[in-house]
Amino acid sequence: MFRRFVILSLLLLVPGLTRRADAAAAPPNIVIILADDMGYGDVQTLNSTSIIATPNLNRLAADGMTFLDAHTPSAVCTPTRYGLITGRYCWRSRLKSGVLNGYDAPLIETERSTLASFLKSHGYRTGVVGKWHLGLGFVKGGDGQIDFTQKLTHGPNSLGFDYSHVIPASLDFPPYVYIENHQVTGVPQVTQSAQKFPRFLRKGELGSDFDMEGCLDHLAEQASGFVRESAKGNQPFFLYFPLTAPHKPAWPHQRFVGKTKLGPYGDFVAQVDATVGVVLEVLDQAGVRDNTLLIYTSDNGSYMYRLDDLTKPDHIVDESIQAFRADRHRANGPWRGTKADIWEAGHRVPFFVRWPGHVKPGSQSDSTICLTDVYATVAELLDKSIPEKAAADSFSFATALAGKPAAAPRPFVVNHSVAGMFAVRDGRWKLVLGDGSGGRQQPRGKPFERPYQLFDLDTDPGETTNLIEKHADVAERLEVAAETMRQNEWYGRK
Repeated sequence: MFRRFVILSLLLLVPGLTRRADAAAAPPNIVIILADDMGYGDVQTLNSTSIIATPNLNRLAADGMTFLDAHTPSAVCTPTRYGLITGRYCWRSRLKSGVLNGYDAPLIETERSTLASFLKSHGYRTGVVGKWHLGLGFVKGGDGQIDFTQKLTHGPNSLGFDYSHVIPASLDFPPYVYIENHQVTGVPQVTQSAQKFPRFLRKGELGSDFDMEGCLDHLAEQASGFVRESAKGNQPFFLYFPLTAPHKPAWPHQRFVGKTKLGPYGDFVAQVDATVGVVLEVLDQAGVRDNTLLIYTSDNGSYMYRLDDLTKPDHIVDESIQAFRADRHRANGPWRGTKADIWEAGHRVPFFVRWPGHVKPGSQSDSTICLTDVYATVAELLDKSIPEKAAADSFSFATALAGKPAAAPRPFVVNHSVAGMFAVRDGRWKLVLGDGSGGRQQPRGKPFERPYQLFDLDTDPGETTNLIEKHADVAERLEVAAETMRQNEWYGRK
């Protein structure tokens, strides 16, 4: 429960905002929607030149706050999800680069505090629906093969989620199955063959009830069911809804095909927006809109390259090409690189927060935040202490939500590429501890290979000019800070 003095304090922080009596009487419901590989430029409100209509995301931005400098801790799936759920950088775990596959062992230890276990300990009903990608405890039979009839030994329900309905990893990773509360719902009876982009799939087991084209709709239905059921009870609820799109396979439902004139990728983005609309609608219908804190973001940037050579064929001409001409669509907006890169396109993502009566509609924030910060922010908004030895890399942005400057600057944000290349961000300055992208874009370079790269994002947001020699003192300071953070898990936290 909110304390009365906390409520009054928040009201004073946001003059002119009013609270409904029912919202003030109870802690907010919390919904986090995490898109999969949606770029900064895929959302129309962040990219005025985009021809992909995203009316629901545009409405979400109009109803709440847009963070213009929001970052994922990693430029790829698994480590970002780890950071969001635990409030801890994934490179502190056993996973130092890359991602897990669908069969890998659990990454998060059962005893580690998660956002779900934290909220559950404070009376929340907790649920996750969607892409998990953090490892699962599949059981093997006597032949050494996975026995899909056996209940999993570890998964979301081991980490604080009361209810779970998930797929193991990305939609292009087998096994292609739904898992509800650690039980596979449709035992695989056939093998899915490999396919090339845009319907990129790896060969593997296919669940008897699994439909690639209908997957996103199925998950939206399950998420809606969780909201409707939870809204009937007396507990506040937390829903973590990690989507499967627009990640590969770019396989929109038939009703979205041709909707954008930007090929399967553009149509899949449109379906993501429609899925957000489903969530917004069910919150309205369930009567919980006004007391729900809703966050929408993405796990990293888009995998679609930008072609500056306007004579080259792109995704519109040939659906098998993972690129758009710059004059047609910029999936990652103005930022350099793609998903997996240490450059901005890899980890600068859309981030919207709606909380009626608390967050000013149509507002924007320039605060530099990271998805690891969600844990500490929620804790502060609930006026609850973070558990001991939890959320080491989480720093609250609650004051930004209130439209006020932070009392103290956030400690440096650390970003990480798929190959394990680090970058450290301090205000206008960004130091890359390597000599390339650390990901997909050329030159890839290597982690900790010199010369390092120093960029002034205020004057050079496209990261075109390396200032390492001109501002060697800044680079040295940031390098020392990065190394200190790597060696000290509690950097910045008391």
